[in-house]
Amino acid sequence: MAKLPEQFLDRMKEQLGDEYGAFLASYEKESYAGLRVNTGKLTVEKFQTLAPFALRPIPWTGKGFYIGKTEQATKHPYYYAGLYYIQEPSAMLPASRLPVQPGDRVLDLCAAPGGKATELASRLEGRGLLVANDVSASRAKALLKNLTMWGCTNFCVTAETPEKLLARFGCFFDKILVDAPCSGEGMFRKDSGLISGWLERGPKEYAVLQKQILDCALAMLRPGGMLLYSTCTFAKEEDEDVIADALMRHPDLELVQAEGADGLTAGYPPCEKALRVWPHHAEGEGHFLALLHKTGEAPAAASKKMHTVRNEKLPQEVRDFLQKLPEQLWKGRAFRQVDDQCLLLPEGVDLPDGLRYLRTGLLLGTCKKERFEPSQALAMALSAHSYPDTLDLLADDPRILRYLKGETIEHTEDEPLKKGWVLICVDGMALGWAKYAGGVLKNKYYPGWRMQ
Repeated sequence: MAKLPEQFLDRMKEQLGDEYGAFLASYEKESYAGLRVNTGKLTVEKFQTLAPFALRPIPWTGKGFYIGKTEQATKHPYYYAGLYYIQEPSAMLPASRLPVQPGDRVLDLCAAPGGKATELASRLEGRGLLVANDVSASRAKALLKNLTMWGCTNFCVTAETPEKLLARFGCFFDKILVDAPCSGEGMFRKDSGLISGWLERGPKEYAVLQKQILDCALAMLRPGGMLLYSTCTFAKEEDEDVIADALMRHPDLELVQAEGADGLTAGYPPCEKALRVWPHHAEGEGHFLALLHKTGEAPAAASKKMHTVRNEKLPQEVRDFLQKLPEQLWKGRAFRQVDDQCLLLPEGVDLPDGLRYLRTGLLLGTCKKERFEPSQALAMALSAHSYPDTLDLLADDPRILRYLKGETIEHTEDEPLKKGWVLICVDGMALGWAKYAGGVLKNKYYPGWRMQ
């Protein structure tokens, strides 16, 4: 067990009382590993029949499972196909408790690396808009990769401060998730390296930042909307005190009872409707969440659209390729070309200018000298059933690993292929592209994602 700071232990002893001994004993146990199923690609039941790992359900989410810490889950082809996300079990709770509906405008304000954003994307079911933001451009790149691998199509990734987003979006979002930066006390067991940061910058300093972030988020929340605030710390001044302060200063807010589950406990007064995960009560690390409702009448549904997005005319070669894709992927959505990149924009929303966007919508591909090259992002939004020219291989086929490493792969006589772009799949789930010509499949898997 890592050496925990004395001032942390003293505070926890006072905070927990009779439970302190059990809490301290939990640090003798190992942390837990988990994965969450991408229900945009397959059902949980289907995944359970395919999974090569021993799975044990996580009680607070129907999509999550405990897995052994020795499992090489990030090395399996299903991971590269975006069938699941590796996530600490208690971290699956916040996104599962924000009541997102298809068609909502959703903001994940502190989104990197993307565990919560990918779940929000799943619940939108390809409709509405997800704005996934992180103030750090480098962290936002990891966020973009994870949303892309997830197969998300109706999103944008930004790297801005909350204040800048507020200035550009205004009161725009139906649902907001604020997984606030915090002192990280709940993760000490999993990552003892966080202790040094806690000693340098403790709960008091974070509480000031959390209140500022929450104020900006609340100003972006439409009347009738819901905001979920969460942290991975035990400190009341970063949890219940932040929520109590917001409720006092914003009379249009109310705290809503979040759905409980085995292992979850209530927050401290006056926030008994909040939820906590304690490592001595549940098989997970420390977490806190509170669900807030902004009272007042929501605007009429007809006014949810912003301005009409201009629909630029795409080159003929792009339009020809789109005819191979399912209509529900592109019909009714606007296109935009930026330099040689062709983008399919989220439906019905004109995104504000003046923000640092890493991606707006689905990158269809690039136009090069009257040729269209489909993107890795487009591949991840498809499956063997949604594209006519595929090479669908079993997970244990050695060609899968060669493909993921960027090597040339072969096809057999009973796998007839047409000249042009071929979607390489594993058990029906897309991995990426290859280009077939002259009997040779040229590997087009995105170099930055190749298996090492």
